[in-house]
Amino acid sequence: MASNTLKDMNSLHVTEKISDCKASLTKPCVGKMNGKSDDRPLPNSASLDPSDPSVVLTEKPEPEKAIVEVEYIESENLDNVDDADAVLKSVLAGLDSKDWISVCDALNNVRRLSIFHKEVMLHMLEKLIPLVVKSLKNPRSAVCKTACMTSADIFSAYNNHITDLLDPLLTQLLLKSSQDKRFVCEAAEKALTAMTKYVSPTLLLPKLQPCLKNRNPRIRAKASLCFSRSVPRLGVEGIEEYGIDKLVQAAASQLSDQLPESREAARTVLLVLQTVYEKAHPVIKPEEPSSSLPEEEQTSEAEPITWEIFCRSKLSALSAQAVLRATNVVTVTARDSLVTTGSSSSSQL
Repeated sequence: MASNTLKDMNSLHVTEKISDCKASLTKPCVGKMNGKSDDRPLPNSASLDPSDPSVVLTEKPEPEKAIVEVEYIESENLDNVDDADAVLKSVLAGLDSKDWISVCDALNNVRRLSIFHKEVMLHMLEKLIPLVVKSLKNPRSAVCKTACMTSADIFSAYNNHITDLLDPLLTQLLLKSSQDKRFVCEAAEKALTAMTKYVSPTLLLPKLQPCLKNRNPRIRAKASLCFSRSVPRLGVEGIEEYGIDKLVQAAASQLSDQLPESREAARTVLLVLQTVYEKAHPVIKPEEPSSSLPEEEQTSEAEPITWEIFCRSKLSALSAQAVLRATNVVTVTARDSLVTTGSSSSSQL
């Protein structure tokens, strides 16, 4: 009788301990079963079976992600800064910040200073331009586009003052305009257009000519477009002073380029150069030879240096042939279009 009662008490003790363990899976269960200590470690979450109804797994809430929108403000919509001196002191540190939002804010401040207070920032260009170039290399597209917009405003404000600092800036803008996201490419192209508009072509063309030989065909194409926009800005006298033969040789090298943008830009330049050359060296039909002049002088006067002769004297045979073919074909096409337009307008009258 006494032994049976003892067995019931032992079984009751063990049952209570087991129920305690099941009631709390997240706490260590320490007890004695049949007189032996049973220290159980905390269950590993990786070893828990999710299909077990006795196991309740709690998921940690994911942290909310902050969404930051960058506003791209056009130059004409930028507001003046409240304190130019305070902004001027903080702009370099902002451009060198590791926080990309701070970099964008600093770039917009550079734009404001270049528009409204360009004199106070002139002495800082030597330190500022490398930081703008650094922003152009930033992997974040928002920073790149803002840096492109900043470059355009710098070109507009400082013109020829940045010529000595132009090389790294030009390289990055050509790169971004040729192989980046579309909205970054568009911003870089606008910056290059501003560069060819506000920087003197006499100073810019020597910077562009090495880019026409770049290994990257897309960079060559963008450089050719800049080249074709800069040459007409020289004017007739400027082209003569710069050297029309140098410009013809540079344009001729692009006629056989891989991309059509380069070839079309080269044709545009060659048409301009042909027009300038023919104005400076008009072909005058020789008058009837005078019997009083020696025969040698009559022959020299009867042979004017035409555009064809000039090209063949300055270029290789293949290059000269390509230049003449390009200028002649384009000229004929232009003349045909003018004749068509004139005939259609006359028919309407």
